[in-house]
Amino acid sequence: MGETPYFVELDEALEICRSTTIQTVVERVDLDNCHNRILAVDLPSLVDDPPFDNSAMDGFAMRYEDTLEPPSTLEVIGTIQAAGQEDDLVVSPGQAVRIMTGAPIPKGANSILQVELTSSEGNTVTLSQASMKHFIRKKGENLTKGQVALKSGTHLTPSRVGLCATMGHSSIPVVQKLKVGIISTGDELKQPGEELARGEIYESNSFGLFGLVNWLGHDATRLHCVGDTIDDLREVLNQASTNFDLILTSGGVSMGDWDLVRKIMEEEGDLHFWRVKLRPGSPPLFGLWNNTPIFGLPGNPVSSHVVFRMLVAPWIRHTTQASGPIEPRVYAKLATSVKPTKDCLTLRRVSLVNENGELTAHQNIHQGSGNLASVAMSEGMVVLQPGCEYSIGDTVEVMIL
Repeated sequence: MGETPYFVELDEALEICRSTTIQTVVERVDLDNCHNRILAVDLPSLVDDPPFDNSAMDGFAMRYEDTLEPPSTLEVIGTIQAAGQEDDLVVSPGQAVRIMTGAPIPKGANSILQVELTSSEGNTVTLSQASMKHFIRKKGENLTKGQVALKSGTHLTPSRVGLCATMGHSSIPVVQKLKVGIISTGDELKQPGEELARGEIYESNSFGLFGLVNWLGHDATRLHCVGDTIDDLREVLNQASTNFDLILTSGGVSMGDWDLVRKIMEEEGDLHFWRVKLRPGSPPLFGLWNNTPIFGLPGNPVSSHVVFRMLVAPWIRHTTQASGPIEPRVYAKLATSVKPTKDCLTLRRVSLVNENGELTAHQNIHQGSGNLASVAMSEGMVVLQPGCEYSIGDTVEVMIL
């Protein structure tokens, strides 16, 4: 790639990442196993929805013109509870059919009145008001056979999986999940639950990254923490490049002598860029290790989280041609001061409050890049453009966490 770009704009970093992709695989899975997956094809409906005119209410089906002068008393000629029952019923003038929600509309009927607006005696029903034509759900009013309801790249939420079933699909083609290996680095790291000696901290980044990978619909594996030796790091990277589609490292990417991920990538890897104009999270790197894409994320937990959302997630969505999931963006008024930076896109953690119908953003927690609580206890991050000044009352863009 020639000389490695250093301290690049976020858009440039994203473009560099997008130039490196991996071959994805399509597999067919049944509906029980396609939640949170990425649809691999445009999916047409195999049926009309509804497949027939049906009742939206429990009540009576009748001719609308017989109900215009309530109260109206009609002869009840039968009952339809479900599809296929008494399909030979024909509603003539002065007649009605008892009908249940979802049951097909009998011939001759063109309206419904719900049961609570009627009174029955023997084989007659008396209506307290005119019947309702809009309580009939028309054949194909939701979907028509052959209509593409879900596009390739759709993130399959529960409602979308339900729609697949409504369209008649028992299984669908989805993008095979990427396998992502997560490596944390640093002699000072201990696993939660272990005793801490002086100078040691609990490793947390891999747990958050694991959840973010799963959020995107892919499979993550937390590998063991690597100490501060080049040989150990090389061995784990070699193993990861054999077993995973993507490698995420945490820590070791800054400018110090013990930032070994940066060092080994500069000396032995294929480094595509290092450092991005992003706060928090300026020292990430991207490249290839044994032809496997690798993102080197900062060790500070907030920086790690921000870099994943701003760099790694867009790359995964691009590689899998996925349209989601994404973080919603909203606009809010600043209720407290926020501090941008001169040359970096800056994200500050904020709480969002609805005040008299207006969304306001409050920065009320310490913004240090080591303070993971500032992410966990906030609803969003304000997106501050480099070199801009922001005052209380200004409208800002907020990424919802």
